[in-house]
Amino acid sequence: MKRYIGTRTEKGAEVIAIDEEGGQEPLDPRFDLRKHSMSGFNWGFGGSGPAQLSLALLADALCDDEKAQQLYQDFKFKVIGRLDGDMFEISEQEIRQKVASLEAERGNKI
Repeated sequence: MKRYIGTRTEKGAEVIAIDEEGGQEPLDPRFDLRKHSMSGFNWGFGGSGPAQLSLALLADALCDDEKAQQLYQDFKFKVIGRLDGDMFEISEQEIRQKVASLEAERGNKI
């Protein structure tokens, strides 16, 4: 399972994906799906940077672009917007668990 670590630097927010073997790469912002924030990722509020981060995390962790696009706004408000501080870490498993919860909530509203 992957882990995602975000840090705020003088140059802006950076998010890396770390695989099971410890390999690291920058998280793809997935501008091909939607361009919310050309200035990059952010967290801790409900703006365009958190929307881009939410979409990128879901697309990467779920390997399902369609599902990521359906759920990223809810994920932004319930997870990404609530992250506090200049650093965060979230696992692929935590993302998948929150997605399951969001889908269950949506099922109850139908």
